[in-house]
This record gives sequence, C-alpha cells and structure tokens, in this order.
Amino acid sequence: MLEQLSSIHPNLLSVAGLLALLIGAVIIDLVAKRILVGTVRAFAERSSVTWDDALVEHNVFGRLVQVLPALVVFAGAPFIPGLPDSLVQLIRNVAMGYMVLMLTLGLTAMLSAAQTIYETLPVAKDRPLKGFVQLLQIVVWILGGVMIVAAVLDRSPLLLLSGFGAMTAILLLVFKDTILSLVASVQLTAQDMVRVGDWIEMPQFGADGDVVDVQLHTIKVQNWDKTITTIPTHRLISDSFKNWRGMSQSGGRRIKRSIFIDVSTIRKQTQDEVDRFTRFALLRDYIEAKEQELADYNAGLAVEVDEEVNQRRLTNIGTFRAYALNYLKNHPRVRKDMTLIVRQLAPGPEGLPLEIYCFTTTTAWAEYEDIQSDIFDHLLAIVPEFGLRLFQKPAGSDLANLK
Repeated sequence: MLEQLSSIHPNLLSVAGLLALLIGAVIIDLVAKRILVGTVRAFAERSSVTWDDALVEHNVFGRLVQVLPALVVFAGAPFIPGLPDSLVQLIRNVAMGYMVLMLTLGLTAMLSAAQTIYETLPVAKDRPLKGFVQLLQIVVWILGGVMIVAAVLDRSPLLLLSGFGAMTAILLLVFKDTILSLVASVQLTAQDMVRVGDWIEMPQFGADGDVVDVQLHTIKVQNWDKTITTIPTHRLISDSFKNWRGMSQSGGRRIKRSIFIDVSTIRKQTQDEVDRFTRFALLRDYIEAKEQELADYNAGLAVEVDEEVNQRRLTNIGTFRAYALNYLKNHPRVRKDMTLIVRQLAPGPEGLPLEIYCFTTTTAWAEYEDIQSDIFDHLLAIVPEFGLRLFQKPAGSDLANLK
C-alpha cells in the first residue's frame, strides 16, 4: 500500500501521513473535550464544594486538555515517512509552542479561578488580592511568551531572557503604569485604605459612591446615580480621597445643619412667657434651673440696678436652644453616646445660625434622611412659639405685598 502511494507521487505518502496525524489530533481533541471536560463539568455540578465550579467557570480543564492533540503531533511527527528532518523539527517546534501556549492559558485561568474562590471568603472584603493576581498573570504571560518563542525558534529560553537586560529601560517605560499600580496596590492593601463596599468620594474624578471592584490598574466606583467611575489605582495614593467606612463602622451618621433665625425677633422674655414655658415638658427643668441661676446672679450685684436694663433675664433664643437640645436628647433615633450640640454660629447676612450637631442611630441613607427631616420638621414648626421668626430672603410674593 505504501509502495503504491509512493509510485503515484513521491510526496503523497508524506501528505497522507500528515493528514492522518492531523485527523488523529482532531479526534483526540474532540474526545478530550467531550469526555474528559464533560465528565469534570458534570462532577462539579453534582459536588457540594464550590472551588471546582470556579475551575469549570474559567475553563481551566478545557484549556489544559488542548495540550493532548499538540502532544500527539509532537510525538507522531518523526514517524511520518518521507518528511525532511528540518520539516519534522519545525512541526515539533510549533507543536511544542502550542503546548506552552495552552499551559500558559491554563495557568492564567487557574489564577483567575483562585481569585474567584478567594472572593467567596470573608477575608476577601478586607484584603482584596485581585491586583496581585493580575500581576502574577502578567508575569506568567511574559514567561510564557518567552518559552513559546524559544520553543518555535528551538533556542534556549535563557538566551532570550538575557536579552531583556538591555531592554530594561524600555520595559520600565512600557510598564510604568503597571509598576505604579503594583506599588499602589501593596500600599492600599497593607494600610487597609480601600475595600470593596467602601463609600469613597474623589471629586477630581467625579466619584461618589461604593467601591465595586479593586484591580491592579483600576478601581471601579459605582456612583449614587448608578454610573461607574474608573480611577487609576495609583491615583488613590498620589491624590486625596474621602472614605466613609469609619462612619459606617461607628453606627452613627452625623447631622450638621443650621436653622437661621431673624435677629430682629430676638429679645428678652416677659414673666408671663416664662410661666407659659414651664408647661413645656422639655423646658420645665431648664426654666427652673435657669431662673435660680439668674436670681442668684442678680442678687449678688454690688449695687442696685435698673431691672429692665442691667439684670440678666431669660431670652427667647436661649429658651429655644434649650428646647432643641432637650428635644434631641429625648429623640429615640439620636445617639446619646456621640457628640450632641445645639450651638450658635456667628451672625451673618442671613441671620443667626442655630446649628444642630448630632448623630443618628443608623447609617442607612434613606433612614438617615427621614430622621433628619423629622427633626427639622418639628423644630421649624415650633419656632414661632418662642416669638422667633425664621430668616428668609425676600421672594416675589413678598415684594408684591409691598404695593
């Protein structure tokens, strides 16, 4: 049979051998994918562990089994009759390069699977390793590329690696961002500056939202309007940003807002008004203590003074401030173990700011806004009870009423 093929054409036997070798490699490839990979996939679906699911998801086994057809070509090439030694060597070199390529793909997929498995652990939120995994994948690709070129050219990989010494400056320039990102990733992880799930603000990039992904080169932030902002990792080291994790961990979120009082309505209170305020449950103790304090002070004056001018008396702004403070102290959604202040700020063109400074018992955004609104709804509505008026710049209706 072989002699008949040779008699037809001297190269026909070699071509037939090559076709037979390629058909055998294709069959091995199909069998490996259908049987081996299919069996592993079915086993992973039935098993109770999750790590094998990650290996299947990243197609680790599908890439590794592709080494088999290349191995068939590599081993069978010398047995094809009539092929020149140089062509046999070329076929073996290409097959070897393909095997190295599949092993490189399999190893990078295995690293991705390991990252997926690690992300299921509780420690992954505090210590993200995605950047380091991506760096390892880059190293694997570099080494794999050197090995592929060395296999195809039939040269020692050490000879190719020795040439990298002269290319160091070029490599540093090409991989500048990668090197900066690597250093930044190490610092971010070591100092625990950013985690997945942290709320960060970085105005220079328009970022204000939750961190959803921490990679080697970039950090993705999902803003509150559901847009995604991508920030270079090294910019979190070189630039400033605000991380709200401390607020979330404390269990309390700060309210810091002012009520602006019209200064022209601030005055001393009459005795009738003082007597009326003693009926306020939140003011009873304050009125009694303050009246005693003022009586002691006035009694200790060295000379007799005019009551209306020189003696100290209760004021409506002071009474309202005491009411607001006691209201916050008795509010069930305000933390009593954190800073709680009602204070006056410096008067300005918009009146006298009375600042509310306290912390809510929750950090959830919607609940926080509801608590804050509830507090100011009440305080704004009760201001007229103290003879005070809120400051508001003239509106169109105010100007119309002047006519």
